[in-house]
Amino acid sequence: EVQLVESGGGLVQPGGSLRLSCAASGFTFSSHAMSWVRQAPGKGLERVSAINSDGGSTSYVDSVKGRFTISRDNAKNTVYLQMNSLKPEDTAVYYCARGWRYLEVWGQGTLVTVSS
Repeated sequence: EVQLVESGGGLVQPGGSLRLSCAASGFTFSSHAMSWVRQAPGKGLERVSAINSDGGSTSYVDSVKGRFTISRDNAKNTVYLQMNSLKPEDTAVYYCARGWRYLEVWGQGTLVTVSS
């Protein structure tokens, strides 16, 4: 069974940091690009970041450039999102998904709340 399981969300104060993890199983992880997508309360989906299969290429939405870093460990079948200098507007459910342009498989999401 193809599965993506996110973890690492929680409540953090503005300016704080969190690292999200997404553990993949059921497919050849090292052959696929991976993305992080978020949905803020009352808003649509927004792809935050993506990484290609070997980690050599990444992309970020402008609003997180310089603050978020995507990475992957193909030996552990895991993709990460390091989030620094968090802002209240980063509050959202964060999903990992398989793919770059076309997102084929999604995790269940993890909630990140940035609030004082």
